[in-house]
Amino acid sequence: MEIIFIFLNIIVPVFILIGIGAAMHKAFKLDLFTLAKLNIYFLSPGFVLVNLYESSFSIDLLGKVILFFVLFISVLYAVVQLVARIGRYKKSVRGVFANSVLLYNSGNYGIPVNDLAFKQDPFAATIQVIVMTLQNVFSYTFGVFSLRAVEEGKLRAFIGLLRMPAIYAMAIGILLNVSNTDVPAFVMKPGEYIADAMVGIALITLGAQVAQLTFKFKLVIVYLSMIIRLVLGPALAVLIIWLLNYEGVLAQALLISSGMPSSVNSAIISQEYRNEPELAAQIVLASTIFSMITVTLTIYFSQLLF
Repeated sequence: MEIIFIFLNIIVPVFILIGIGAAMHKAFKLDLFTLAKLNIYFLSPGFVLVNLYESSFSIDLLGKVILFFVLFISVLYAVVQLVARIGRYKKSVRGVFANSVLLYNSGNYGIPVNDLAFKQDPFAATIQVIVMTLQNVFSYTFGVFSLRAVEEGKLRAFIGLLRMPAIYAMAIGILLNVSNTDVPAFVMKPGEYIADAMVGIALITLGAQVAQLTFKFKLVIVYLSMIIRLVLGPALAVLIIWLLNYEGVLAQALLISSGMPSSVNSAIISQEYRNEPELAAQIVLASTIFSMITVTLTIYFSQLLF
């Protein structure tokens, strides 16, 4: 019964909004470029700053999340390289495969799931915000370099990384928090409005993005990526969390974040650098759909184990 409760009260609301976004895109051809800009340059930084400022944040927490993230990504990378060698994938496919596993949707999917799973707990939200920011940085470094872009592409990627406002919002939020700075109400109120709008618009955007993708059932690599991302990923996360002796909300939030589907960023990067874009899109769509089941189970086991 607990699994059904989690599915109905956490996952179904998420996919209702994703479905609305997909339907609106089919009906009105939403401007995905504008939606993406709203999320990246307006909603995400506002959400990051407000949550880090209002939470019981500490440098110790930041260090713990970063340590988990580095270990988790490193182990997943080793698994990806092993599978790619066994499968003898060509270099272009290997890059897309790696991105589909290592770049997961910690923002416009992970934030809403965290919000519902922990009932807007500021501490849990802070953990997810840190993971989301680390993923943003990782997407514009490894995510691009793994596709072996030309030198000009690498430079553009680095410049793109410096333009990510979530990074600066994270730094400002942490600084204001640890310095116990009182932000005036007339400044905080707009910030809170922006943060509150994040979840709904992010899911509408995700729905519009996946609505333009088509799914083919014949690609074995799609299923391999999906299994590693949605099933093996959380299993490895459990082992790392036990190794680090994390517990409570920290352990639960990190485990749930590890089970998110492949990030739309992986498909966007592949499209930009013309590197197997159709394959990347297939994986994103498949993992998003099947995550309805796996994320439900991941949330259940996070409560059971921690």
